[in-house]
Amino acid sequence: MAIEHAILVSLLEKPGSGYELARRFERSIGYFWTASHQQIYRVLKRMENDGWVDVRDVPQHGRPDKKEYSVADLGRAALSSWLHEPVEPESLRHDLAVKIRGAAFDDPAALIDEVERHRRTHAERLAHYLAGEERDFPPAEAEPEAPDAGRELQHVVLRGGIAYERMTLAWLDDVLATLHRLAAPR
Repeated sequence: MAIEHAILVSLLEKPGSGYELARRFERSIGYFWTASHQQIYRVLKRMENDGWVDVRDVPQHGRPDKKEYSVADLGRAALSSWLHEPVEPESLRHDLAVKIRGAAFDDPAALIDEVERHRRTHAERLAHYLAGEERDFPPAEAEPEAPDAGRELQHVVLRGGIAYERMTLAWLDDVLATLHRLAAPR
């Protein structure tokens, strides 16, 4: 996937300025695809030049006008084409896993603090995902008449993130138990 595709998806969900788009990357899309503010602005300019996005100036009181981006027909066609292309399953590059294996040649206890730090980060991310799910996808009392594909697909991606974080926390708990067992005096 290229950053262009992530930007197109975000703008189809809701048009916005480069700043608003960068904030969305920080809050949601960024958990699956990272991009810096500068990179987003640079790619938006290229997408505008290629006719993938339309831009309009939005007047603001007391501040400079902002540019609001939306997806143009060419951008929608590019996204559609990409959606129909196969993608290879991602290979996992996991520095911590290599460190854990490498601890066999040093002091396994030396990794405990690092693994605990990773565990805290993943626990915080899980809490963030769960709060977002509670806020954005409250349990429905009755089935909606017509399903909203956008919301349902956002929710299934969020559920994937929740499942991933839960799996990662279970694995990190296993790693910590193993490190503590290996560090125990014999």
